Amino acid sequence: MSSHATTSSNMSPEEAYRHDLRGYVIGLGLAILLTVIPFGLVAWGGASVSVVMATLAVLGLIQVVVHVRYFLHVDFSPERREDLHLILFSALLLVIMVAGTIWIMVNLATRMM
Repeated sequence: MSSHATTSSNMSPEEAYRHDLRGYVIGLGLAILLTVIPFGLVAWGGASVSVVMATLAVLGLIQVVVHVRYFLHVDFSPERREDLHLILFSALLLVIMVAGTIWIMVNLATRMM
């Protein structure tokens, strides 16, 4: 299970397992925390809508980074650079597709009026 260059080269299998398990537990804790905070913020209802939306957006982006780092094991190391490029290229394609769809829908809406 431990295919990381840092864990497989100089650790015993038990140490590598503990290292991986520690990463998963940290990732799970951060994911739960980044999920509970927005739910609590919305349930509390004490903040304005714009503050809540901005907080949800920021915490959502942070949660994406946590999932990519701790569960997909993508980081800035030279061994994982290819995976990072693949994810960034996929994100670029998604942004282009979403932006193009919104552009077409807005254009159609203005032509219908």
